Amino acid sequence: MYDMGTRKRALALVAQGRSLNAVSKQTGISRAAIRSWQSRIEPLGRTTPCPRCQDTPSLPADPVAYAYLLGLYLGDGCISHLRRNTHFLRIACADAWPGLIDLCTEAMQAIRPDNKVFRIQREGCQYVTCYSNHWPCFFPQHGPGKKHHRKIALAPWQQEIVDAYPWEFIRGLIHSDGCRITNWTEKTIGGERKRYEYPRYFFTNLSADIIRLFTDTLDVVGVAWKQANRQNISIARKADVALLDLHVGPKH
Repeated sequence: MYDMGTRKRALALVAQGRSLNAVSKQTGISRAAIRSWQSRIEPLGRTTPCPRCQDTPSLPADPVAYAYLLGLYLGDGCISHLRRNTHFLRIACADAWPGLIDLCTEAMQAIRPDNKVFRIQREGCQYVTCYSNHWPCFFPQHGPGKKHHRKIALAPWQQEIVDAYPWEFIRGLIHSDGCRITNWTEKTIGGERKRYEYPRYFFTNLSADIIRLFTDTLDVVGVAWKQANRQNISIARKADVALLDLHVGPKH
């Protein structure tokens, strides 16, 4: 018999992409035991029903958390398949932003409250991870290959949530693939060279579809933006930066 801590550590190794054979050799636990733990991740009758799998699909119970998590997923998230119908959602969060890691953990837990959310430490970052049979239901953008190599579009029910909570979606996107920086310039006034600093937000993504989702949502909330290049969006006007500071703020 293995305690719960041992089981979680073994499953965390699998979540890192290691084979069952490699995890078995490292831990001394049989592959059959690890497979059985995977199949019992969501025991019948003990997990929150999936709102998307019902005869009449409904929205996630916490649409605010979902809008934020959707932004994080489109930026730095992926869904991997284990066996049978078991999947795990993994979102990479830099160690430099512990507050972001906490927010990501809370949002993921709000969507699957009966499933354990855990963190896997890697060099310079943590993978916030959760097993569930239903992650593809929540994120139909899941598919083979990298996101920028395939079409990314929101399902009507996802767009309904983004329309209702646009700032949470923008916040998730910026927290994953955006930043708030301080730019500077120099001007000569009255013969004297002076340095001026001003804040700016950037969002960077290789997917033109995800860029479009970001800018379309900025348009909805009235934030002006400029496309610096094919994969970079800049928000620099003072009033727009102030809006983002109010609703998003710098990573922490």
